[in-house]
Amino acid sequence: MTKTILITGASSGIGKATARLFAERGWNVVATMRNPEDGSELEGDNTLVTRLDLLDAESIAAAVSAGQDRFGTIDVLLNNAGFGAYGPLEATPMDTIRRQFEVNFFGLIEATQAALPGMRAKKSGTIINISSVGGRMTYPLGTLYHSSKWAVEGLSEALHYELRLIGVRVKIVEPGGVKTDFGGRSFVFTSDPKLKEYQPMVDTMTGVMENMDTSGHQEPEEVAEIIWTAATDGTDQLRYISGNGAVELLGRRYSSEQDEAFVAGLRENFGL
Repeated sequence: MTKTILITGASSGIGKATARLFAERGWNVVATMRNPEDGSELEGDNTLVTRLDLLDAESIAAAVSAGQDRFGTIDVLLNNAGFGAYGPLEATPMDTIRRQFEVNFFGLIEATQAALPGMRAKKSGTIINISSVGGRMTYPLGTLYHSSKWAVEGLSEALHYELRLIGVRVKIVEPGGVKTDFGGRSFVFTSDPKLKEYQPMVDTMTGVMENMDTSGHQEPEEVAEIIWTAATDGTDQLRYISGNGAVELLGRRYSSEQDEAFVAGLRENFGL
């Protein structure tokens, strides 16, 4: 029987690359996004493009139902949609803080809850959550983004125990740098020049971001291949790191090197 994957945030980047890869390899794909017209080119015999906004619980339930009505079942849920909020915590309004967690964490939970009854009924399925190297280490001014991804990591690791009871696997994919629009529409930077104490760090980080060499970043298609492996390898492996840079960075972060030495190195790199 042909399997079905539902993907959140499929209008661009990793989500779109994954939708194309699974469709090309014979899967049914439910490609969801806030504005379905952004992904109209994905529509096909085995691909349904439909609306899902992680800030709209009704749209989450409707997207899952639409996928089940079209293809009969959801075998894999890829929680991919998200965005990054950066900047000094003191300067960030609470609506931005709440949106960071509503999208990256609570929306992910609602999508998972919506997909689980069908998986529980057939005693099989896979939940794949897109985290980041930023879910296991942090950079300055990333308080909100990193904390949301660390929350995803903790949720996923704990959830994988309980879902074993109903035959459902949980996987975490941790990409490093990816050539996507994350620094554009998926990125929010907040600062307040009146908070002068933070400005040296803000200026440093702004310069780093503006001059970042992304030539070595992986293509979204490379992450899609890792997602394919996580969805189809039939193992209980929990974490999948995507990208040589991510492997190297997390290797240093979790090696025998002392924690404080790693953090001190980052402080030095950013003049802190």
